[in-house]
Amino acid sequence: MSTSTVIQLAAGPSPLWYTTRASGTVALVLLTATVVLGIAGGGQLAPKRIARFEVSTLHRNLSLLTLVFLALHITTAIADTFVSLTWWDAVVPFAASYRPLWVGLGALAFDLLLAVLLTSAVRLRLGVRRWKAVHWLAYAAWPLAVFHGAGTGTDTRLSLQLALNALCVAAVVVAVWWRLHRLGPEHRTAKLWAGAASVLVPVVLVVFLAAGPLKAGWAQRADGSRTPAAVSTATTDRTEAAS
Repeated sequence: MSTSTVIQLAAGPSPLWYTTRASGTVALVLLTATVVLGIAGGGQLAPKRIARFEVSTLHRNLSLLTLVFLALHITTAIADTFVSLTWWDAVVPFAASYRPLWVGLGALAFDLLLAVLLTSAVRLRLGVRRWKAVHWLAYAAWPLAVFHGAGTGTDTRLSLQLALNALCVAAVVVAVWWRLHRLGPEHRTAKLWAGAASVLVPVVLVVFLAAGPLKAGWAQRADGSRTPAAVSTATTDRTEAAS
């Protein structure tokens, strides 16, 4: 990338840049709502004024809407010429030259959600037991998406984004503990692992934010050795301009 191009890109964010940021945030919120409904539904949530099939329908529609915004997020990120990202980078974890670790976590989360979508399309042929086993991947995709957004997102240091992330994490933790409360003593091992995970993820996230994105110079450190120094510098400038 030439110096003139870097200067041009660093001069100000493009509409694609803003669209990528907004769609990524919306996708995370929708994924959180999907996960919370999935956890609560598995615990036999049955509101008095809402039938269980309506909860299931809402859960399914939120899942599809999450994928729509995720597709928009990926498309605009690739279309934005600020950095070189391809569809290959979106589906192959850790293959990107730009922020390989953090983009890779997003790609991995996307792959897991795609696996859930594809197996849901052949649910009857696959069988309920196998489908449920794959469906658990959606829960694994959520923390990956959270760390992807925190590590590569340019809004991470904003108070509103931090509050939004905190609400997402709190919602999932509350849902997990409510579900654990509903489980019987025969699920002791599952309760132990799920309870530990519900505590570990928020703690690791807080430590990571304090040691990484919330400190100055995170843009350069997040870019990694595979990102050219000129692009890394431009990333910092663009992040500050966008914030």
